[in-house]
Amino acid sequence: MNKIDIKSLSPEELTEKMLQINEKPFRAKQLFEWLHVKNVTSFQEMRNLPKDFMEKCEEIFYIQTVTCLKERVSKLDGTRKYAFSLFDGNIIESVWMKYHHGNSICISSQAGCRMGCRFCASTIGGLKRNLLPSEMLEQIYAIKRMTKEKVSNVVVMGTGEPLDNYDNLIKFIRLLTNEKGLHIGQRSITVSTCGIVPAIYKLAGEHLQITLALSLHAATDEKRQELMPVARQYKLSEVMEACQYYFLKTGRRITFEYSLVRGVNDSMPDADNLASLIKECNCLVNLIPVNPIEERNYKESLREDILKFKNKLEKNRINVTIRREMGRDIEGACGQLRRRLTSEEKEG
Repeated sequence: MNKIDIKSLSPEELTEKMLQINEKPFRAKQLFEWLHVKNVTSFQEMRNLPKDFMEKCEEIFYIQTVTCLKERVSKLDGTRKYAFSLFDGNIIESVWMKYHHGNSICISSQAGCRMGCRFCASTIGGLKRNLLPSEMLEQIYAIKRMTKEKVSNVVVMGTGEPLDNYDNLIKFIRLLTNEKGLHIGQRSITVSTCGIVPAIYKLAGEHLQITLALSLHAATDEKRQELMPVARQYKLSEVMEACQYYFLKTGRRITFEYSLVRGVNDSMPDADNLASLIKECNCLVNLIPVNPIEERNYKESLREDILKFKNKLEKNRINVTIRREMGRDIEGACGQLRRRLTSEEKEG
């Protein structure tokens, strides 16, 4: 008999399983609290449960965990970067960031990525597999156990394309926001996407209040296709229509992520094109100085060009921020640490 991933079960599913194994329904509530509030990693830690019940659970279920391979702490801002090993040896990464408004954790949704974005280390090597809801949750729970800190915000913006792992992502969000669990507010969750149009429409119908962050990075189809191969499948006009639909259905403004690459997409004409593209949107533009990676030849835009770009957008009455660089000294950007560890594994 294949064991069941208990941490991926909703309270309702867990209650149903208890009835199927001839246990009282209240056992589901106890199990869910131990797993999702107290964040235990074994049945033996569940101190208020009878021994015979725990033994039965061990025969039927397994508790998903991750192993911390590496923790790096930034000397610049205290950001913590984690490389975690999954049960099958795949490596993912997560980041813990401290802000004045609370602590944020950025998690991965896939081991690897197949989107092929040119400026991102996550996609080098392609997609290995999707993460289970429990594996997404466990990144948060493991960091909570290690830091002993509360979590205010969760960003699904690490390795992988979240909407390419749609069903597991939605289940993860519902588990994370469940009032019987960690109960993170939906408005405190951000999901990033490179623009998988059908999935954006589908997400709009989930009745969630999360923030959708679209990786835009260019304001013309030609330039976007150069940076992001997925753009060959979905034109900018289609992506923008999907974003407008998402806003109309949810009332949640879109965040447009725009990685500035020196000499590629950071000119004043680029800023004009971007302003024209999004001027009718209720949105926020988040400008991101690109993180250089060894395998690519892209360089971070000059500070003066970043500020000019920002000012040009603001003159067009567009809300814009420049992302505060976190963990630059510890390979804080998506995929960098994972890429280094997997390369070392192959070499050694």
